[in-house]
This record gives sequence, C-alpha cells and structure tokens, in this order.
Amino acid sequence: MKDIIYKYLIVLIIATCSCQGGSRSTFENTSPNDNVSRDPNKIYNLMGEELPRKVLSAKARQKLERNLDIAQQNYQANSDSLELIIWYGRRLAYLGRYLQAIEVYSSGLEKYPTSHRLRRHRGHRYLTVRQLAKSVEDFEMAAFYAVNHSNAIEPDGIPNKLNKPLSNDKFNIWYHYGLAHYLNGRFDKAISAYKKCMEFSDNNDLRVATTYWLYMTYKKIGNGELADDLLAEISSRMRMVENDAYLDLILLFKGDRSVERLLAKAFPASGSTNPTLGYGIGNWYQQQGEIEKANEIFLKILESDSWDAFGYIAAEAELITAFPVPVN
Repeated sequence: MKDIIYKYLIVLIIATCSCQGGSRSTFENTSPNDNVSRDPNKIYNLMGEELPRKVLSAKARQKLERNLDIAQQNYQANSDSLELIIWYGRRLAYLGRYLQAIEVYSSGLEKYPTSHRLRRHRGHRYLTVRQLAKSVEDFEMAAFYAVNHSNAIEPDGIPNKLNKPLSNDKFNIWYHYGLAHYLNGRFDKAISAYKKCMEFSDNNDLRVATTYWLYMTYKKIGNGELADDLLAEISSRMRMVENDAYLDLILLFKGDRSVERLLAKAFPASGSTNPTLGYGIGNWYQQQGEIEKANEIFLKILESDSWDAFGYIAAEAELITAFPVPVN
C-alpha cells in the first residue's frame, strides 16, 4: 500500500495539472480487477496492489469469530436454508473474509438462482473486493428479481445503538447498485439508481445517505442546480441513528458546518480515520476548485486501515482518475 501512496505523493509534488486543469468528470478505468488475471485468493485495490488482512481489535475479532462459528454450524446442519446461507456469508464478511463470503453466496445461487437477496449480498461484497463489473451485474439481477417480491426490513448483523434495523431489501439493492455505477464513473446510471433508491428511503438515516450520494453524483456531471435542490429538505434538526457522517457532510455542502470541524473528526490526532467523512471533504474541496487539496485528502484516506469502506474505495477511484499509474 505504501508504494502506491508514495507514487501518488511524487506525482502530487511534481504535477501541475491538478491545479491547472482540474479533475476529470468521470472515473476512467477504475476497475482493473475485472479484466486482469490475479491470484483468486487475494484482494487487490483499484491500483492493482494486494490489500492486507482486515484490521480488527482482539475483542471485536473474538466476538465475530464466535458468531461465525454459530453461523457455520447452522449452515452445515442445513445448507439448503436460504436464511442460513445468507447469514453464513454475512458472518464471514464481517471478519474480512470477503472472498469466502462470495463463494458461499455463489454456492447459494446455484440452489436459489432467482434470489434477489443473495444477489444483493454478493454484489455488495464484489464492491468490497473492487470487482465492480460483477457487482453491477449482481445488482441489476437483484433489482429484476425483487420486482415481484414485497419489501422487507433487512436484519442487522452488527446492530446499531438502538438495536433497531433501519434498512430494507430494496433500499440496499438500489443504494449499492448506485454506488457500483458511481465507482465505475457511470454517473447517469448512478443517478437513475439513486432516484429509485429514494423510493425506499423511508427514514431519516436512509434519506440522508441516498441524498448524499445523489448530490455527489449530480456534482460529478456538473449539474449543481439539481444537486443543491436536494439539500433543501436536509437540516441539522434531523435525528440520526447511523448516518451522522452523511448528515455532517450535507451540512458542510450547505455551509452549515465548517470544514475544519469535520477534518478534526475525519482525521483525529488519536484514533482511526473516518473514510466516509474524509471522502466527502475531499469532494467538497473539489467543488471549491481546490483540486490539489482534495487529492491530498484522498491520499490521507489511503494511509488508513479501513480499505473496505466505501469512502476508501471512492478515494482510490479519484486518485487513479487524477493520476493514472500503470497496473503491474
């Protein structure tokens, strides 16, 4: 990871194109993992470098491993159960065993080929491992198969502070479908997906999250008027359970939060980097025309261990768009 970061730092120092010409409006060639032969047992970032094992505290890992043991035992006792297949895959993913989770979902799809829920979960993990074309395909099929099914609350594997699940099946399909297109630079398709997602954004947390990504996508295509129109209904009075970071970023875009305040939260002196906040701040700098500063923020995100966060993956996409480097 450091080798890639150093390459970008060198380019950042010597290049003047970032401050003179600005960033491109689309992400180009951000998905080499779909087309280049790699070790199937390893995960690579968008620059083609192998990613390390997911970092977890000893306490968190112990708890997640206990949950995985239970899920695995249940699955082995009844491997034909759709619910148990999904939970086994989810428990693997929480431990960072994303490729194994994909294998479990793929095995499940052999038994339940029209399951929109299996497609939704596998598509999510294809996003995590940067296989974006496969992710798009899964969400496209998930959306198709979900049409004739009623919507349902999706239970949480890692409960929020209220121990109350907030998302639903169809929200998760369209939300991640939009993100897959966004990371691929297909902003028109991302906009369509997020508009559909808004139909299933039935609480403040979901509405704020969808608004954030739709706003960012409109900005990417240069439609500031439609982007700004989205922000009118979002305010600091909205109560959040999970998506405080997205609310903070929308308030930054509205001018109701200071960038200094959010930088301190995104990159605390002690503690972990918040890639979600960091990526949004980087985009805010882009919108202000401070392209070099934006790229510095994206680089800083890549110094963290949170490579499975959407903000981290999006920062990779920004950097290989701004400063293409050869994929080994």
